[in-house]
Amino acid sequence: MAPMGMAVAEHPLAGLGYTHPSASRPLLQLGDDGASPGSAIVAEEVPIALVYNGRPYVVVMGTPSDLEDLAVGFSRTEAVVDDSSQIERLDVVRASHGIELQIQIPTANAERLEARARALVSRTGCGLCGVETITDALRVPTPLSSRLTVTAEALWLAGAELSRQQTLNNETKTVHGAGWAMADGRLSIVREDVGRHNALDKLAGAIVREGRSACDGAVLLTSRVSVEMVQKAAMLGAPVIVAVSAPTALAIKTADEAGITLLAIARDDGYGVFTHPRRVLLPDEAATHAGC
Repeated sequence: MAPMGMAVAEHPLAGLGYTHPSASRPLLQLGDDGASPGSAIVAEEVPIALVYNGRPYVVVMGTPSDLEDLAVGFSRTEAVVDDSSQIERLDVVRASHGIELQIQIPTANAERLEARARALVSRTGCGLCGVETITDALRVPTPLSSRLTVTAEALWLAGAELSRQQTLNNETKTVHGAGWAMADGRLSIVREDVGRHNALDKLAGAIVREGRSACDGAVLLTSRVSVEMVQKAAMLGAPVIVAVSAPTALAIKTADEAGITLLAIARDDGYGVFTHPRRVLLPDEAATHAGC
């Protein structure tokens, strides 16, 4: 008899850990001429458990791709580790019922995590993982001092390229994207996931794993900007956030306190710059990248 909660071979949810990021599913197409059989490419969504030193910490529902990036990015943006070098080992373990990211970290980090850990299952990503007090939820990151400047034109170029490079979303029309753009508008890295937090964590992990510094560029998001998205970007050291959708009031306050330039509500006629507009150069100003 299979353990309770485990998917058996005959179960319709069996094999989740081995799925591809997208799949074709049949549907009944309704139209003016009646109904006809059809199909659609849809994004997969599977349980992904982050396990530190053999102890489960949190389960997120996410897209089964770029899992190493997710593990490293989550560990960094949630302050499980202070530096990616503290991740001593990382294994992606697929199973019928889902995926485990088994991460080995130093004993001191594991003990710190144990002190605030609680199992938490989220539908589409984990916003405030392991947070048990209001003080923890409202933490304000150390203010960033990056001297990066970007032009509005560069941000527009990067935003347009993000849409083009969202290969999974272009197939399914259902996943979030997070991109990292250089000061000249070149989009360097793109990651996607059904969960907006996961997409940002994957981006963070990719930046860290490539040995690059987030203070050299801007983070682009296809989602709304909530406070935890700002907190994650601040933990990564990103001085600029650009989002398609609107921010919450608390996200704006947190970005302001963290020294982050927050642009949002991206439309054909422009952006709204909510905080620290000094980093965004107008068309008649010369763009310079002064470094971190």
